Amino acid sequence: MKNLWAKKDADIFFNQVRRLGITRQFADCVYASRLLGRETQLVQHGGGNTSVKLLAKTFDETPIDAMFIKASGYNLDQITAEGFVGVNQSALDRLKNHTDMSDEFLINALGQSRLSFSSPNPSVETLVHSFIPARYVFHTHPVAILALTNQKNGGELIQKATGGKTIVIPYVMSGFPLALQISRALKHNKDNNTIVVLKHGVFTFSDTAQGAYDSMIRVVANSEKFIRSTRKKLKINPRKPSFKLENLAPVLRGALITASAKEQPCILSFRNSPVIKNFLGFGDVSRLIKCGPITPDHVIWTKPKALLLPSNCNSIEIVRGINNYIKDYKRYFEKNNRRYSGKKVMRDPLPRVIFVDGLGVFGVGESLAKARMVSELAETFADVALKSESLGSYAPAPLRDIFDIEYWGPETAKLDEIKNSPLRGQVAVITGGAGGIGAATAKRFKEAGAEVVIMDFNKKATVALADKLGAMYLWTDVTDKKSLRRAFDKVIREYGGLDIVISNAGAAWEGEIGTVSEKILRQSFEINFFAHQSVSQAAVEIMKKQNLIGKVGGVILFNLSKQAINPGRNFGPYGLPKAATMFLLKQYALDHGKDGIRVAGVNADRIRSGLLTDNLIAKRANARGLSNLEYVTGNLLGKEVVAEDVAQAFLDLALSKSTTGAVMTVDGGNIEASLR
Repeated sequence: MKNLWAKKDADIFFNQVRRLGITRQFADCVYASRLLGRETQLVQHGGGNTSVKLLAKTFDETPIDAMFIKASGYNLDQITAEGFVGVNQSALDRLKNHTDMSDEFLINALGQSRLSFSSPNPSVETLVHSFIPARYVFHTHPVAILALTNQKNGGELIQKATGGKTIVIPYVMSGFPLALQISRALKHNKDNNTIVVLKHGVFTFSDTAQGAYDSMIRVVANSEKFIRSTRKKLKINPRKPSFKLENLAPVLRGALITASAKEQPCILSFRNSPVIKNFLGFGDVSRLIKCGPITPDHVIWTKPKALLLPSNCNSIEIVRGINNYIKDYKRYFEKNNRRYSGKKVMRDPLPRVIFVDGLGVFGVGESLAKARMVSELAETFADVALKSESLGSYAPAPLRDIFDIEYWGPETAKLDEIKNSPLRGQVAVITGGAGGIGAATAKRFKEAGAEVVIMDFNKKATVALADKLGAMYLWTDVTDKKSLRRAFDKVIREYGGLDIVISNAGAAWEGEIGTVSEKILRQSFEINFFAHQSVSQAAVEIMKKQNLIGKVGGVILFNLSKQAINPGRNFGPYGLPKAATMFLLKQYALDHGKDGIRVAGVNADRIRSGLLTDNLIAKRANARGLSNLEYVTGNLLGKEVVAEDVAQAFLDLALSKSTTGAVMTVDGGNIEASLR
């Protein structure tokens, strides 16, 4: 591991932030934090914390000893000063006199120690940082350190790797117990600036940020060197998958959703890196998976154990594997909860990490970000476990200790922070997403918590929209089945499945039906009818796989048009395929209700969009003998209906769990054109 500290870069960074009132000492802490966070061998997703002790002022300008520590939920790689929370160092110092501390007391103490009640929660390791008498304290979970310490003789290996220049502490519960243990150890090792906690991680500290950073790099680099020189070669026999990811993922996702207490949708993030392939090719991989995580801190996201499925698993084996995992987790919970007199309440017992032999690993989460974090932690687990085996035998913290962290109040608070949005964990695909209605719908579904995929032919406009929303963009020609297949396969690879499809892409052609060319009519049918059919067929294929057990289906929503029932003069090339699409909707509802698939549509009229441009509005108004304003406001409410109104209608239909085969009209009111 290389030391990346550069005084020139540190100076540049300080000059960038000093105008914000940030001191050089604080700026150096932020700079060092970013350097640490960028090293995946040091910091796994969301892990690690840093701090700096500074003078600050209270609300009445009274000087106070303070500490600024990374707030819970922030990542070090891109952290700014706003990602640190200020706490009263003097108040925390007084906690050293305690010999014991309840979870409730710790949570209240940390909360009340904040210099601002509006600031985020400080890290659960705040007391550790506070009790170490150094200006800067850095904490990471390096792969090399974890590989060495997850051994029965982990302490001995660390001392060999570092030349005996490291304080080694046996694993102890995070929070106050760890802070107290470290405080006691430092009384007898005042000249040491590195502490390794077995099966947990490393703390380095100094009165300069560079000093604390240098110590971190040094202890990790020495550990990496020791591993390279002493490890033995493992027998690895990677196996080839017996099926495609695109076929397995929806079945697995459907089984997980069905097994959840409230049939909560989830996202699957897939990885098959060389590390994961080697891990799955290790002869004793099932034992490693049953051992537990590389550090107890990861259990919040990964659960105590992963699930391993065979390379040729079918739907029955998937369901059986998940059910057996749930039973095993319940036994684990009940056994350990007896130590707490049954006071703990069991959380979701589903697996979060699922290895499939020969294929790779799935991380399961409430969002794509969470699922990616889990799959990243799973990859780190695989890396550490293999390195540990090459040195001896992987031996993480006992499940008893794992449970204590998993149900520890300050840690479980992280899970409680997850927003329960109406479409949380659901994947929504929108075709024609770059247009007015498509863009408004993408925005509305994103606001409702969905993972949004925008399919469109217009790359430039859609990329900008996707970046703005944090959505996925896929260049797609909806009239080309191969293009659609590639796009939907990418959706499966990225999210594991599909919940909602809004078939919105379309184009408008004009012409008298008696004289219009066959070419134009066929072009219109291709995008305004057959494309809807192709999109729906692709969606049904995925949704049926998810619904193999009978409880998870999906939603298909069509963007129809009032032209389907209220034809306009010279607008037959557009209205005819739309009328066919309305009946297509009814047919899908009729044929696939048994598959748990709901189908509905929105009949919108006179919505400004990429399809209904100002120029086309002028033409349609002239065809009806109206002004442009009279045309767009020609409804019972006398108001223009906008794309956001259509987007809301799509959302309402998606959330209407007992509605199928329905058409919702969004036109401001037009009795003459209403459905009969």
